[in-house]
Amino acid sequence: MPEITKSYEPHEVEQRWYAAWQAAEAFAGRAVPDRQPYSIVIPPPNVTGMLTMGHVLNNTIQDILIRRARLEGRAALWVPGTDHAGIATQTVVERELRKHKLHRRDLGRERFLAKVWEWRQEKGDIILEQLRRLGASCDWSRTAFTMDPEYSRRVLHVFVELFERGYIYRGKRMVNWCPASLTALSDEEVIMKPVKGAALPRAVRNRWPPGTIHRSRHHPAGNDSR
Repeated sequence: MPEITKSYEPHEVEQRWYAAWQAAEAFAGRAVPDRQPYSIVIPPPNVTGMLTMGHVLNNTIQDILIRRARLEGRAALWVPGTDHAGIATQTVVERELRKHKLHRRDLGRERFLAKVWEWRQEKGDIILEQLRRLGASCDWSRTAFTMDPEYSRRVLHVFVELFERGYIYRGKRMVNWCPASLTALSDEEVIMKPVKGAALPRAVRNRWPPGTIHRSRHHPAGNDSR
């Protein structure tokens, strides 16, 4: 008779059972004609990310829902995947380059993209492995990545279709511009800080062509700093 440990050892027990579940394809989503389908697409976490308490809470709720659907006899499918997180990934790779006193422009576009893909292949699935350690019952055979060729093709198709229907359109908008990455950022990626400043008169602004940056020597009233 095997000896029973004095305390519960989750590392050994959980890994053994999870491996058994995967070997039995217990999480595989299959279309069954006489069963009601039930599916969840995981909100794809960034490939640069590590699990946070928010991820744990969100994915635990999804796991509860998908396991309940299986118990109810539904044809349940939980699709996992990761988001390419272009800006965040570029920032991480550039940080690694700086350790070797290199800049992305030293490599050129093609070599830099190769470095990004190399990093993604090496470290991009850490967060998915962490989800496995939590016991997430995803169908891992269907793992998707937002830069997969088929995925990208379908995204482009939908954007073109929505544009043709008039649901999306181009327009002039104020954007958050990152001078380091040279790209626009969403409001969620910006820490807003109210500062005292001065608005330039319209007559002055109209003399500058769009896309130019000028440093104003004008200071707010009562501010004598230079």
